[in-house]
Amino acid sequence: MSDTIVKSNADAPPRFFEAEAAGLAWLADAGGARVVRVVHVEPGSIELERIHTGRPQVRAAREFGSALAVTHDAGAAAFGAPPHGWNGPLFIGRRPLSAAHESTWGGFYARERVLPYLELAIESGGVGRGQASIVRQACEEVAAGVFDDDDPPSRIHGDLWNGNVLWSPTGVVLIDPAAHGGHRETDLAMLALFGCPYLDEIVEGYEQTHPLRPGWRERIPLHQLHPLAVHAAGYGRGYGDALADAAARVIALADATRR
Repeated sequence: MSDTIVKSNADAPPRFFEAEAAGLAWLADAGGARVVRVVHVEPGSIELERIHTGRPQVRAAREFGSALAVTHDAGAAAFGAPPHGWNGPLFIGRRPLSAAHESTWGGFYARERVLPYLELAIESGGVGRGQASIVRQACEEVAAGVFDDDDPPSRIHGDLWNGNVLWSPTGVVLIDPAAHGGHRETDLAMLALFGCPYLDEIVEGYEQTHPLRPGWRERIPLHQLHPLAVHAAGYGRGYGDALADAAARVIALADATRR
């Protein structure tokens, strides 16, 4: 078996694989969580080291959590900032992901990470009009800064669902990022969305390196608005239902926060 794997697609959007390589390099430069090594990239293809996977382990989960905190702490130039030195397009999956350079998180997150995919989800039928109204109301709360804090932009993976977390015999390796400057809780919320082995142990390791702000678990639906909107745009009404439910929880949390 070859020590590398090649992903290729002649129909991929321009600079698609180059964007993946840039994101991986930026995350690797943080010196935290291990990411898959890029062997070669060119238009239409990328060659990566082959990761031999094993069973998830508690120790590896804690070590990954601690390393992920180091990655986040490496920071980014702004909320929405692309990997340093990359001036090309960004993607989440095959969908475009906008770049931004904002100093506050809430406005960036609502405008650039939720609302664009909500519109796509409405067009595809993944979100109904009534559901869309709830999501827009939640976005208004987020954009108003209800959930803004003093945490600086983190260097996040951006698409950290379980499928992009590989458990190798020597520890966790990350693949397929949508890397940009964001909020550290967004990566953790993505891990929770589709379930990740030993998530509690990952969080334990994370907090040993960087304690999370109180109430982060209650804010998980807030940080899941983006991935749920992306999935509602492409995978149907079930995700639209989940998106509307998360938005309702965000509205309720915003009300409680103001009291």
